[in-house]
Amino acid sequence: MDKNIVNKIDDAVKIKTVLVSVSDKSGLETFVPGLLDINPQVKILSTGGTHGRIKEILGDRAKDCLQQVSDYTGQPETQGGLVKTLDFRIYLGLLTETYNPDHQNDLKRTDSLAIDMVVVNLYPFKETIEKQGITCENARGNIDIGGPTMIRASAKNFIRVASVVNPDDYAGILQSMEKNSGALTLADRFALSQKAFEHTAVYDRTIADYLGEMSVDDMAACYNCRG
Repeated sequence: MDKNIVNKIDDAVKIKTVLVSVSDKSGLETFVPGLLDINPQVKILSTGGTHGRIKEILGDRAKDCLQQVSDYTGQPETQGGLVKTLDFRIYLGLLTETYNPDHQNDLKRTDSLAIDMVVVNLYPFKETIEKQGITCENARGNIDIGGPTMIRASAKNFIRVASVVNPDDYAGILQSMEKNSGALTLADRFALSQKAFEHTAVYDRTIADYLGEMSVDDMAACYNCRG
């Protein structure tokens, strides 16, 4: 018997744990307090500059609800933020299902949280390559890894998790949560999943097109590569 087959889900899922890691921090000043106003028990996991921005927004409220991802996972961010969210406990929290006892046992075994919402937008690859004088190393450095992985994991598990990739959706999400006693419906989560996969598809297509227009000699010259 396949232990990952899903036979039962909830329409409304209350948002209790949110992971926020964004390049575009616009809208957080209303979205994050809005989440807490609707559900004061919300726990927010965050990374790097996003954590700093949320802490600034929340002030004294932050101490009761905000935690660095590195403190949660027990793994400090690597130098330069190269690895921040690629961790077993994060993906267990994103991919587990409510009515799967094996998944629930894994959460208990690892003392992990089920993550109900991911708020992620990606390194600005398209905006970077459109700048004058950009180098291939500048472009390569703006290829996001952890962000698309979190988006895909949460979007795949739309039966329980909301995958939020666009600040323009913040207001509608808060309205739906307020209407549904702090929960998002299956319709909400599925619509967000559709947007999330479109977002990562466009992102990857932009990277593929950029690399496809370069030869290996062009790339080697960028790094003064010697044979």
